[in-house]
Amino acid sequence: MSAILEEKDVEAGESRFGKEAPKLCSKRPHEILLCEMNMSNDIGGSAAMEEDGAEGGDMKTFISNYHEVSCVTDVCENGDKEKPEGSESRWKEVVLAYQTLGVVFGGLATSPLYVYPSMNLKSPDEEDYLGILSLMLWTLSMIGVVKYVCLALRADDRGEGGTFALYSLLCRHAKVGQQFERHFESEEKLSHLSKSSHPHSSIVHFFEGSIIAKRVLLFIAMLGTCMLIGDGILTPAISDAVVALSAGTLFMLFLVQRFGTSRVSFLFSPIMLAWVITTPLVGVYSIIVHYQGVLKAFSPYYIFHFFSKNGKEGWLMLAGAVLCITGAEAMFADLGHFSKASIQIAFLCTVYPSLILTYAGQTAYLIKNPQDHADGFYKFVPNAVYWPMFVVSTLAAIVASQSLISASFSVIKQSVALDYFPRVKLVHTSQYKEGQIYCPEINYILMFLCLAVILGFHSGNQLGNAFGVVVIMVMLITTVLLTLVMIIVWKAPLPVVLVFCACFSIMEGIYLSSVLTKVPQGGWLPFAVSIVFAVIMISWNYGRQKEIEYEVKNNIDLDSLDTLLSDQGIQRVPGLCFFYSHILHGVPPIVGHYVKNVGSLHKVVVIITLRYVPVKTILPEKRFLVDGLGYKGVYRCIAQYGYSDSFSIEGDGFMDQVINSVELYIKSSVGEQVDKSTYLSNLALENSISSFPSVQENISDLENAKRAGVVHVVGKARFQIGKGIGWFDRILLGKIYKVLHRNCRSSMAVFKVPPRSYVEIGMIYEI
Repeated sequence: MSAILEEKDVEAGESRFGKEAPKLCSKRPHEILLCEMNMSNDIGGSAAMEEDGAEGGDMKTFISNYHEVSCVTDVCENGDKEKPEGSESRWKEVVLAYQTLGVVFGGLATSPLYVYPSMNLKSPDEEDYLGILSLMLWTLSMIGVVKYVCLALRADDRGEGGTFALYSLLCRHAKVGQQFERHFESEEKLSHLSKSSHPHSSIVHFFEGSIIAKRVLLFIAMLGTCMLIGDGILTPAISDAVVALSAGTLFMLFLVQRFGTSRVSFLFSPIMLAWVITTPLVGVYSIIVHYQGVLKAFSPYYIFHFFSKNGKEGWLMLAGAVLCITGAEAMFADLGHFSKASIQIAFLCTVYPSLILTYAGQTAYLIKNPQDHADGFYKFVPNAVYWPMFVVSTLAAIVASQSLISASFSVIKQSVALDYFPRVKLVHTSQYKEGQIYCPEINYILMFLCLAVILGFHSGNQLGNAFGVVVIMVMLITTVLLTLVMIIVWKAPLPVVLVFCACFSIMEGIYLSSVLTKVPQGGWLPFAVSIVFAVIMISWNYGRQKEIEYEVKNNIDLDSLDTLLSDQGIQRVPGLCFFYSHILHGVPPIVGHYVKNVGSLHKVVVIITLRYVPVKTILPEKRFLVDGLGYKGVYRCIAQYGYSDSFSIEGDGFMDQVINSVELYIKSSVGEQVDKSTYLSNLALENSISSFPSVQENISDLENAKRAGVVHVVGKARFQIGKGIGWFDRILLGKIYKVLHRNCRSSMAVFKVPPRSYVEIGMIYEI
């Protein structure tokens, strides 16, 4: 579970209902009250039902009786963000664009440092250099401008980018998310999670009807995430290899991450601004002095001529040429740290023209000095400005590491929130931008692995080979997911989708075929890193699903609960007890385990399920869904969060919100007992509560229990593997998941529960 921002930072409208709310809600008093209450609850709805035959309170009926409140959802979501207008808005975007230079574009902008040195050129001539430049210009234009700036940045999941954001976007518009459909029968009824219109395309039907297709799609999203983390390891390493930075400098780079994205960008952006201004100036000088016609390489003729002349050797050179676009994936992955417009402005106005002129200047110099390609950047710098440029390039190479480090934090946060990665500490470093986060554990893991890569790979060419593999793999995975987004979410015309898919799949596929030849020369590293992280993600998710399946299978029905509590040895003691469970329905086995071992149960019990849904954020008004379980003083509350929401039991007023939601639920029972043909004012409705002793008693019990004290109870599960279990479960559950579960952060630490008020109960789950 991720750490969370305060409520004021989460998307929220100024009004709970909006101007149209009176038209949307019934005029009957109990329905007005329920409409207000369900503004915070309609998101769960019938999606909270797990499996047929589950027992307990009839939440499905509760929601269906008042389904009209779901129409208020769009009123709350529309206009939930205050968008500044006019010159103030443009100025803020310009400031953000400046900040992106130090965080997002370090890797991409500094790629001229290592592209030519990474290419295995043999006696190149003018035609070779013009062909290589043409390749780089068209790659930057097609992948950088068309794919990422014009398309990928528009496929954000409510402000978040990256492969998992694309995956969650698909989950919100079609039942393609295996994890979520396993537990929620009616996900398609949630208006804000599933907005696809009928009839579905054949692609949607294929994914919704095929478990294998869902698993493949999930694996692709996981692989993209793991490759991006590998990118975060290799980016600092290859920058260090280029400028011969000390390990101590790299160590300092990781230490400053704890200060947050804004402060880091304040430190790094001036360096990158100096870089993107000075390098194109040197490039222009080189063009004028050495080869003024170099920009004719914009003609694709030189690409075809290059391959016709060099054949297989030209194809192998693509493994080095692909590095010209390295870091472009950070534009999308770092989207949560900034904004779409700021990234677009920074790239189109500074980074893209800087790269074009710098590569053109390098190529102009190399045409006249063809054997200097091994040091293609520093040799083309004029002697008069060599040392100033050396200082700027050294500092820029340090900054280059930042883009993928920040991106790694973002994708880990998304993975943790969706239960695909073990719990780690996530610190929100900005009160204004919820996507700006810092993860200490991941930061130090990246630092350790990066230093190990630098010490283990003594050759910059080997690092370049490894880097090329991870860069093009992430881009190809993004192309696959983006194609599905165009079909399922955007419903783009088929010819447009086919052109996009064919163009970028062929381009990136050719690049991939070339870089795969470098696997023995260092290209194996990103695959090794990705396999390790993929095993962690698969094992963790599989173990968590097994825990949920066990709790669903062994949940307690009301008759069993009544029998248990009717035992004379079991006492109902004063106080309020929160039980935390994975399941969304029924009474979890931890309640029975607690009662049997402690011999008592509090007067008021609230069974809480923290449900992370595949969206960026849930409006506070829609966060809680409360229902009674048919037993006095026992309630269920589903607290729902998106993967960018923060969560703190101690600091976010969580307990008060839950208690208030329970009280609203109790009061709503008055509406069910009032004559529906009678109109009462809100004041009359409040006064009518005194006419229902049971309601008054339940409210009094709730208030007394709150004053008596609150206890939080969480189960700590341990799997006991049976003799008939296969080797797959024995390895994933009995070995890997056991180690991960033992060493990850405690759920109480993540929930930020006051230590003096929680109880952790050990439970054995027999598999």
